[in-house]
Formats: sequence, C-alpha cells, structure tokens
Amino acid sequence: MQLKHLVPFILLIPAGIIGCKKDPANSNTQINKEAWDYAKEIYLWNNNLPSGFNAASYSDPNAVMEAIRKYSIEPGFTNPVDRWSFGIKKSEWDDLSSGIGSDLGLNIFFRSENDLRVSYVEPASPAAAAGIKRSWRIISINNNTSIQTDDASISRIQNAIFSSSSATIGFKRPGNADTTITLTAASYQEKPVYLDSIYTVGDKKAGYLVYNSFLGNMDNVKSIFSTVFNHFSNEGINDLIVDLRYNGGGYVELQNELANYLVPSSGDKEVMLKEQFNDNYKSRFDTTIYYSKKGALNLDRLFFITTKNTASASELLINSLKPYINVKQVGRASHGKAVGYFDIPVGDWYVFPVSFRTVNKNGEGNYFDGLQPDATVNDGLDKDWGDVTEDCLASALDYIRTGSFSHIAARTRQDITTEDNNSILGQHLFKGAVEKYRKKPE
Repeated sequence: MQLKHLVPFILLIPAGIIGCKKDPANSNTQINKEAWDYAKEIYLWNNNLPSGFNAASYSDPNAVMEAIRKYSIEPGFTNPVDRWSFGIKKSEWDDLSSGIGSDLGLNIFFRSENDLRVSYVEPASPAAAAGIKRSWRIISINNNTSIQTDDASISRIQNAIFSSSSATIGFKRPGNADTTITLTAASYQEKPVYLDSIYTVGDKKAGYLVYNSFLGNMDNVKSIFSTVFNHFSNEGINDLIVDLRYNGGGYVELQNELANYLVPSSGDKEVMLKEQFNDNYKSRFDTTIYYSKKGALNLDRLFFITTKNTASASELLINSLKPYINVKQVGRASHGKAVGYFDIPVGDWYVFPVSFRTVNKNGEGNYFDGLQPDATVNDGLDKDWGDVTEDCLASALDYIRTGSFSHIAARTRQDITTEDNNSILGQHLFKGAVEKYRKKPE
C-alpha cells in the first residue's frame, strides 16, 4: 500500500528517552525487542502490558506496535481505545512528514451507495494537471464499471487509486460530457492551505479557510497563515468558517500557530493545552502550552467543518479553543484521537507507541468517540470547493444569515453504511499532530 498518508497521532520527542539505548543491530529480533522496551517505558497504558510478551515472534516493529493496542483500557470505554500505535520505515516517514505525495493525487469518497466522487485533488499532482476536480463522479476504473461498496470492490478501488503506478478512470463531470483519463503516479508537494475566500452574508462578511493538513514546510505554511489572516482582518470579516473535513493533522507547532490566530485577545497568555504522560514520565514531560495571540482578528465565534477524517491536531485545535470562543461544529463527528506519541528510532524504523493524552484548559479530553457536531450535515461531494450551495458550507453560511443551520441530515441506515465505507477509503489518509524535538528538563 502506498504510504502517502497513514494513521492518526500526535508526535512528541522527549530527549530523555531517545538515545538512552544503544543502536540495535538491523535484525527484526533486535529491533522488535527495542520497540517493546520503549513501549514498556512510555506507552500511556504501560501498566497494562503483560510481562510475557514475546516481541521476537512478530514480523516487524509495526506488528509489535499493533499488538500492544489491545491493552489500552480506558475508564468509560468498553473496548480498547488505541487504534493508532504503529511503526514505519524511516525513509517512508521522511516523505510522509514532509508532505510529499507519490501517487495519482486524488482522493475519493462515496456520496451514497455506488456514487463514488472525487473528494479533493492535490494542486501539484498528476490528477490536477489532468484537470480533475472535486465533485466529479467516478463511473469506471481500469475499464471496470462496477463501482460497488462490497469489500472486494472497495479493496480493488483502493489499490487502483492509491497504490497503483497508473490507472485509467472514467468520470461523469457535472455539466459536461463524460471523459476517461489515464493517470500516472508521480512525486509532488502537497498544498495544505487549499482555499481562502470571503463571502458577503447579508450585512456581514464571512471568511472561509480550507485547510487540509498541518504537514509540509512549516516556514512556508506560517507565511501563508500570516497572509491569509492579514487579509481576513483587513477585510473586516465578522465570522470565520474553518474547513477541516479532510485534515488529519500534522505538526503541533502549526496547530499552535493557527490557534494563536483564531483565539480571541481575551485568551492571550492563557492555557492552550496540556500533554499528560504515564507515571514514568509525567514529572519530566507533562507540559502546558499557552496562547500567544497573533494577528488582529478577534472574533466572537468560529465555525468548523468536520468529518470522520478530521483527526488529532485538528481535533486538538477545536478542543483547545472551546474554553475561549463560541465554537460551532458542522458536518460529522470527528475521528476521536485525544492521545499522542512521538517517533522513536529503532534501527531503520520509527515506532510510535501512544504516549500521552491532551486536555484543554478545562481538563476536557478523552473524546475517543469524536467531537460531536452541532449540526449533522452530509459532506457535499457533488459540489466543488467554495460553492456556497455545498451542504456543509451552505449550512454554516445559513447560520450566519439566519441563526439556524440548514441541510440537516437524517442518520439513515444507508448513510451509516456509506460513512463506514468512507472510513475504509480514508484509512490511507494521514491523521496526526507532530511535535518537534524537546530537550530533557534539567
């Protein structure tokens, strides 16, 4: 499977752990053992890990990390909550964390059963070069016109779109003739800030920011934030809609940066978030991060658009702002990752055992079932980005206009099934928040 994107996490690197062991020999037995040793120290639920665990019996460090997940017993939840501990080759992580894609450049979700749509296209990708747009309906893949939601069909679709070196795709284009395009995978730099625009809503102005990832070159993203928020402030917007529907996260530093633009001035120097470790490390690594207000934007409320693919750093952003501003959430419940980890090098791998939880100023966290929306609205996959009739954007704009959300969706059996299928199609999407290296406290 193409590892353009991966799984949900928050990344932190405490210096007191990394480097405390000798470099292992490049054998899976040695690497697996070291991965297990780290888990015993830093795993958030390390007290639940069994003494007889045989790390050498697993195929690689990723298998070791997946095996420890079942020990993540959390009060208030019936099943283990850890869905995320994993391992990855260093070379793959280097590309992933830099926001480098190496595929066709389009992502897909079902709008309804058998109605498969392009959800978004990376601007520098082969798909964008071919003119493909969000909202196009896929009617064939490699001459196979069976677009079904059974397991075998979804597996075939995943392999063709996300893991193949090339694919021939038939599209039904809104308002245009059907077309068939052959795409060849290539390497490209992803564009996290996808769209920013301003709408006139009655006598108000509403800003709209589509932000798809907290990864990439941090200096470049910070520069874009500065430009975008200066524009919003200069235009005197009254409301802001932040579209995080496909944003699985990225660097915590960028989450902090965006939060500092969004928080009202009353939150300056107040607690943004807290990171809480297990008993082994809480005295050294428990951390409180404070707001440092940026820009002139000083709003009374914020709108966030979310789906099941809104994860980790994106959820952290929403949860951290709730104590300071009226947050309105539109769409679907978010992914549900209120815990984090950091990359630990073992041989030519990194391992990521979940290592800490995050809470906001009020101690609120543990949203393993996701952050719940104020208005349940379907992802308007039949419309392009920025279309004011797209369901989620229209719902938020109508609230600004009238004080009531529109396009409220019933939770039908078909809708739940479609959401489950889209969760499978979204498995390849990166979801996480990455904290930079932190020196061990003296």
